[in-house]
Amino acid sequence: MKNTCTLLLALAVVAGGGLISAAAPQSNKQPAIKQPANDNAAVDTTPVQNAVAPTQNDVRVQSGLLALYDFQDSTGNVVRDRSGVGEPLDLRIVAPAKVRRTAGALEVRAGGLIRSPKPAAKIINAVRRSGAITIEAWLRPANTKTKGPGRIVTLSASGSERNVTLGQERNQYDVRLRTTSTSTNGIPSVSSPKKSLAAKRAHVVYTRDRTGRARIYIDGKQTVEKTVAGATLNWSRAYHLGLGNELSQDRPWQGTFYLVAVYGRDLRSQEVLRNFQAGPQVVAQRASVAKAVSPAHQFFETQVAPLLARHCLECHSTSAKKGELDLSRKSEAFAGGESGPAIVPGKAEESLLFQSVDSDEMPLDRPALSDQEKALLRRWLDDGADWSLPVIDAAAFRKQRVAKGNWLRRLTVSEYIATVRSAVGVDIAKEARAILPPDIRADGFSNTAYNLTVDLEHIEAYAELAQRIVDKINVSAFAAKYTSSKKITDKNMRPLIANMGKWILRGPLEEHEVATFRGVSTTVAAAGGNFEEAVRFVLEAMLQSPRFIYRIENQRGDGLPWPVGDYELASRLSYILWGGPPDAQLIKAADAGRLYELKDVEKQVRRMLQDPRAVERSMQFMSEWLDLNRLQHLAPNAARFPSWDKRLAEDMRTETLEFFKDVAWKQKRPLADLLNAQLTYATPRLAKHYGLKPQAAGLARYDLHGTPSRGGLLTQGSVLTVGGDEASMVARGLFILKDILRGSVADPPPGLDTTPVPTSPGLTQRGIAEERIANGSCGGCHIKFEPLAFGLEKFDGIGAFHERDEHGNKLRDDGKMLFPGGGAAVGYQTSAELMNLLAASEQVQKSLTWKVTQFSLGRPLIEADAPILEKIYQQAQRNGGTYASLMTAIVMSDLVQKTSTEKEQ
Repeated sequence: MKNTCTLLLALAVVAGGGLISAAAPQSNKQPAIKQPANDNAAVDTTPVQNAVAPTQNDVRVQSGLLALYDFQDSTGNVVRDRSGVGEPLDLRIVAPAKVRRTAGALEVRAGGLIRSPKPAAKIINAVRRSGAITIEAWLRPANTKTKGPGRIVTLSASGSERNVTLGQERNQYDVRLRTTSTSTNGIPSVSSPKKSLAAKRAHVVYTRDRTGRARIYIDGKQTVEKTVAGATLNWSRAYHLGLGNELSQDRPWQGTFYLVAVYGRDLRSQEVLRNFQAGPQVVAQRASVAKAVSPAHQFFETQVAPLLARHCLECHSTSAKKGELDLSRKSEAFAGGESGPAIVPGKAEESLLFQSVDSDEMPLDRPALSDQEKALLRRWLDDGADWSLPVIDAAAFRKQRVAKGNWLRRLTVSEYIATVRSAVGVDIAKEARAILPPDIRADGFSNTAYNLTVDLEHIEAYAELAQRIVDKINVSAFAAKYTSSKKITDKNMRPLIANMGKWILRGPLEEHEVATFRGVSTTVAAAGGNFEEAVRFVLEAMLQSPRFIYRIENQRGDGLPWPVGDYELASRLSYILWGGPPDAQLIKAADAGRLYELKDVEKQVRRMLQDPRAVERSMQFMSEWLDLNRLQHLAPNAARFPSWDKRLAEDMRTETLEFFKDVAWKQKRPLADLLNAQLTYATPRLAKHYGLKPQAAGLARYDLHGTPSRGGLLTQGSVLTVGGDEASMVARGLFILKDILRGSVADPPPGLDTTPVPTSPGLTQRGIAEERIANGSCGGCHIKFEPLAFGLEKFDGIGAFHERDEHGNKLRDDGKMLFPGGGAAVGYQTSAELMNLLAASEQVQKSLTWKVTQFSLGRPLIEADAPILEKIYQQAQRNGGTYASLMTAIVMSDLVQKTSTEKEQ
């Protein structure tokens, strides 16, 4: 019995669409998986600013469009879908003798039918996901006597089975929409007022949003509003789209079509009015919309700017500016450098920029540009050298290749632990950390989606953990939350699986998912098992399901950003703010459609930020950002640092986390204050290490106003130890550049010896750094970051403070700070002044915004995100610049509220 059910359990997981399966691939290591937009395609996240975005009042709304019929063809039996979205959903005229075609109009006589040859998949999938729809029609009814109602636009199978139908009932328009709260016939329906339909040309729009609010507009004016409760998850995927009749040809409508459009979202009132004002003729308007897109801007931002960031800005940026050439800003780039203009618009051959890369003279000491890259640069210059960005952010563009795309996110180990605890009430932390492979850092964080790989070790671990988790559950008591029966009948098990699965898998199950899990319980029953065994194996299957292990979302759409679904948004909020799954309140809000309006989302966010889980999640960010876990494995030279041990390392980790909790949560200070707050937390052991007088037997809070050498993150041992035994200016400077200032610098040339140079009598680490900076082959890069660490020279490799080093060399903490991106260097005389400069810097404040947002989203940020990040920064600063204000701004932004969609294929 046990072996049989275990085998079937593995098969059930595979049947459920599993990426977690018992069938091992040829290689144990599996790459991170891109989030599917459909069954076979990965999402392409084209920058939002390059998408078609009509602004003129006379241009039709494009966002969310799924199908468009303008009836421009005057002959033939095919009605073309001219939406340009995914695979065209063309329609065929079933009885040509009952239809009359002219350019821009299609008249349907009694018994006529126009239908899609195959199911309307792109419409059905989009509406199932969004819960919203708009049906728009320019038409002229032939009379006011049609009843049934006559089918104007229908997505159905017969007179009693439909997803949605816009029809005519005498002198009214009637819409039937199937939801989980209506009949399969879409009853109760929504009707326009009596006598609102006349035998004349009219613009009719039905729109329904995710909250259930349904409206009918006639000629741009709202005529009725009604709530149609329920979700659209039960829409049949088998139904075809039809015009002029029911698919069973028993509900004919007579009249003339001029335009029909279907959207996978609800149009706002002003958008309905815009479409009405635009009229039914759309061909010329589509051409005018296309002009709104600048191919030159798109080419620069997607091809040229990333090329310059990868190959040129290392030496030719505002901070480096070799040969006085800055290629990061338009005005400076076109002004040129010591050798003259580098860019001659329209003439690549005369541009020094192209000449130097075409001859492989540049980049210096780096691989030459490929022939393809040279061709791109030539094309850009010859076409006029369009430059559409105020500044090229090298750090953002260098992540473009790995960050672009929507990645299927596996739960991290800590998220998995939190999810199990929330879902079934079991603490599996010890076992999970022992069995699961550790998450590997990428781009500064271990929750970076593209690096969350899955291999055979993961598959085996999840299977073993699922069994251990269920062993700890009182299965009968758990099942009793969802059913009062203990029968293994279809009538009992299907609702049990649906309700239990909705909670464990963070959203409603589709019918095929219920059927898959039901197959497990059926097999148990067939083998003579009882109810408890059936539930046990269903639970094990769910805990290994891809929907449990991954955060799966649906990206079907039109290629433009769409609002995320209610349950998807609930998961986004909970994993960003808590590092775990939605609680009952969030699921309840999603059930009721109360995550649609931003004001309702904000209420949830305020509630969630008051939960201890929000504090715990913020501590995870700090630990990840500063890589505090490395302290567990740090092993300084025992001869040089005899006071070091693992207890001191743990004290340093605790110091930083408690310091953060005090500044960010207890005092609710701006996050930038982390750089200069005059307090810390220390044990007697750590206090002695810092030269402070111990104040208590355990961990205690220390006021540092009288200790000028301490104060802020950069003076804490957890951070100072990044410099290694030699307190390397290279390592510390790079940390400040990349993690505090969000600057960037290329990796050193291959084969270069990067072993830290030790100090000696007469030569300090600062002196070693100054020699490197003065070196012609090294200085161009090292000047960007090593001076950033000059103010920390008095701290040794494990964070102790000294006026002189071990050789008796006098140490300094003065220097000049050059912020990435421009401006003159600012001098400081002490490390305390350096900390104040950093805390007051807008560059630091924005860097913190990027870092927290990157951790929240689980991916590196790219140039396309910059406009939204600027809004996040401004909103957070208006509300105090605190951690809570920043998190609120992040989750309320389009980066979280919307998802990039891909056109249906």
